[in-house]
Amino acid sequence: MKIAYCTPSLYLAGGVERVLTTKMNWLVEHTDMEVYVILTDGAGKAPYYPLDPRVKVVQLGIDFEELWHLSFLKKGLVYLKKQRQYKKALKKALFDIRPDITDTLMRREVNFINDIKDGSKKIGELHVNRKNYRNFEANETNFIKRFFEKYWMNQLLKKVKKLERFIVLSEEDARNWHELDNVHVISNPLPQLYSQRASLDAKKVVACGRYVYQKGFDLLIDAWKLVHAKHPDWQLDVYGKGEREPYQKQVEQLNLTSSLHLNKETTDIESKYAESSIFVLSSRFEGFGMVLIEAMNCGVPCVSFACPCGPSDIIKDGVDGLLVEAGNVEQLAEKICWMMEHEAERKEMGSKALAASERYSLSSIMNKWVELFHLVQGNDGVSPSHR
Repeated sequence: MKIAYCTPSLYLAGGVERVLTTKMNWLVEHTDMEVYVILTDGAGKAPYYPLDPRVKVVQLGIDFEELWHLSFLKKGLVYLKKQRQYKKALKKALFDIRPDITDTLMRREVNFINDIKDGSKKIGELHVNRKNYRNFEANETNFIKRFFEKYWMNQLLKKVKKLERFIVLSEEDARNWHELDNVHVISNPLPQLYSQRASLDAKKVVACGRYVYQKGFDLLIDAWKLVHAKHPDWQLDVYGKGEREPYQKQVEQLNLTSSLHLNKETTDIESKYAESSIFVLSSRFEGFGMVLIEAMNCGVPCVSFACPCGPSDIIKDGVDGLLVEAGNVEQLAEKICWMMEHEAERKEMGSKALAASERYSLSSIMNKWVELFHLVQGNDGVSPSHR
């Protein structure tokens, strides 16, 4: 079987790039499938994450990134030109490869992928939730914006309905696509299982993610003000990349500098999980929430907003972690304090969190993908051909 993935590039250090690279590497290592990845951007740039040389890279060189540097008026004209170039180049590539399945990561090609009659079955996979598919960072809206978002979504639904399968990351998000009957849920995998385990004795809480509106660190800082008043001997360490200054000002204004530390991203997040006793996710929304699974895989129980989408799929409230009403700062503080004050329950939840995380192992998730590929091909009972 031949699988062709369509995605803009692999040279960026993003979550989609990491997950896709991990999946492609597994497929060429553990099955007899031929794997291709068709790129539009990043010509001449090496993949950020190590890519197995058996994965065949097809670089179309469309360079949509050129649009980043153009004026608004030029962007529209150049985009239309590049989109036509892309459709022609992708059609040629698929007719050359003749894949059995073409997998779009729901970028520009979703507009025309179903029109390319190369014989492959077309599937799509989405790495963000429906509500935030087009609105990644916005914290405001208006009538005109809502109108265009609704129009765009209606057009997208027409395209997605024609796909053989449309894969989303959580059962929660699957319910959001109620207009479709081709939705399939496969979560993101842990690239690797961690070996370090937290003792859960340290008076330390950890959080991680980009310093952006989505991750809700402003809400976490407000919550920590309430936590610190009750438990001044506990520490909160945040790790991530991005603009820390606005959050640092908030920390200083609330006089939390002695207990709340905003750190740069770390190359050894596993150790940070293992040194902590509680992980907190304060996001306003998520594509899935992989950091929860990472922390759980070190035996760390999580306190998380039940934001869209992912945490409610990952955490069983009161069993292997705690869920909090989305955006409720006071409740977030209360549940963090409860976890601090109940050591025995915290350690029991940590043990169950570790066990729960194993269902996201790479082999477990990838076998679901292999089963899906065979299902799409009409080979329901066929097992993957392992080397």
